[in-house]
Amino acid sequence: MNLRPYQEQAVAAVLSKWETARRLLLVLPTGTGKTIVFAKLAEQMVMSGRRVLILAHRDELIRQAADKLIQATGMSCAVEKADETALDSLDYITVGSVQTLMRSNRLERFPRDHYDVIVVDETHHILSPSYQRILDYWDQAHVLGVTATPDRGDKKNLGQFFEELAFEYPIRQAIKDKWLCSIVAKTIPLNIDIAGVKTSQGDYDPKELGTALDPYLEQIAGHLKTTIGRRQTLVFLPLIKTSEKFCGILQGIGLNARHVSGVSEDRKELLRDFAANKFQILCNSMLLTEGYDCPQIACVVCLRPTKIRSLYAQIIGRGTRPAEFKENLLILDFLWHTSKHDLCHPAHLIAEKPEVADAMTEIQDEAAKGDEPIDLETLDKAGESRALKQREEALAKELRAQRNKKGKVLDPVWYAVSINADDLNDYEPSSLNELQPPTNPQLDLLAKWGFGDKSIPNRGYASKLIDRLIARSKANMATPRQVRILAQYGRSAGTLTFDEARACIDKIAKNGWRPVYD
Repeated sequence: MNLRPYQEQAVAAVLSKWETARRLLLVLPTGTGKTIVFAKLAEQMVMSGRRVLILAHRDELIRQAADKLIQATGMSCAVEKADETALDSLDYITVGSVQTLMRSNRLERFPRDHYDVIVVDETHHILSPSYQRILDYWDQAHVLGVTATPDRGDKKNLGQFFEELAFEYPIRQAIKDKWLCSIVAKTIPLNIDIAGVKTSQGDYDPKELGTALDPYLEQIAGHLKTTIGRRQTLVFLPLIKTSEKFCGILQGIGLNARHVSGVSEDRKELLRDFAANKFQILCNSMLLTEGYDCPQIACVVCLRPTKIRSLYAQIIGRGTRPAEFKENLLILDFLWHTSKHDLCHPAHLIAEKPEVADAMTEIQDEAAKGDEPIDLETLDKAGESRALKQREEALAKELRAQRNKKGKVLDPVWYAVSINADDLNDYEPSSLNELQPPTNPQLDLLAKWGFGDKSIPNRGYASKLIDRLIARSKANMATPRQVRILAQYGRSAGTLTFDEARACIDKIAKNGWRPVYD
């Protein structure tokens, strides 16, 4: 099987970085063939005489990985799950169940050097005790974590384990390259109040969500009937009983809907019939978030609001694969009323900055009464423009606040805003090394520029700030101290050269250290 260009780049990046780091993270959006990528990596490892373990936490993912290995490489694999074992297998690749291997009586039957490479599918689960028990047992193995999440917060957490981000293929680039279909979003003008829903384990409690959602189900069904047209539609709900009830409401208004759950005896048949367009709408309670491929899905309705971007990306990712006669993926969003602005929306799929995602969501909500959905690429450009305007207003306010401050220690956050350094403003560590405290040489160097050691959060931020300061120095731009001095007198010096900033300061000095307006 021939790899796509970005898949080749991913394989090459992992193989290269494994030479200097042992634990790597790989980020590929849902629908871009991450299983094919790690199958090819496994093949490369086997060719060099190494044993590979692929870890997954659900039966569908285990079977999918085994099937894709044969499809991509022609190589068979052993399975470590329930009654199946890889202990005496001649295969160099094993697909293993986390639930099976986490048990001591299964894990300790294997030598501690049995596997040289471990691939963790859906790796946003990797910090859980079950995964860590397995990885601690084979602690000398090289590890590759594979995930589809674009979430910066996730990568910060995963940075506690992974040493480096080997490769990332953003969803917006995958759409631009036509490997994924374009995404359009429509906000339904229906206010759904979930402000009273409590949080459990960092997200909305499913039971309370089901109760809060119940009064709106008939209205939501009516909106679906007038909005989705003939699109194959997948609906996610918080509880099985909520999914069953909503499916019944849809059927009651003439829509061809079915419900599926983990206990559905005809689950395989239902999924097969849905893919064959034998019915239009499939309702489920979070069963199909991972390991489910159906390119015909052209509309996703998330009635399980979430704060977790990785989960939201998984939900929407069920419909991003291109298919014949499928122009785009439609996401139906709602005017969710919450106590905090931490709910995931379509904007969070592609926005690279939190403030842009917020601006995009504002614009999308303002257009809720319109008939046509908004393309996310168009929405992204509008959000960038609004966020830029808001940023400029915030900068002007901050500059005014700096006028009366006489301290000598520079605030790196304020400095980044002053010079429009978005990469510093949006920085989040994505590796174990970047999370470490700044080194003494870093702090000494930054102190020469006027930055205090207590204001530098970690080694990665220090490195990025130093790189920016050196680049500005080589370009003969205004120094940090010049930027600070001019800010006290109402002048923005972020784009001034060193000589221009010095001339401005000289004018202010000659004016008795009073602002000069020219």
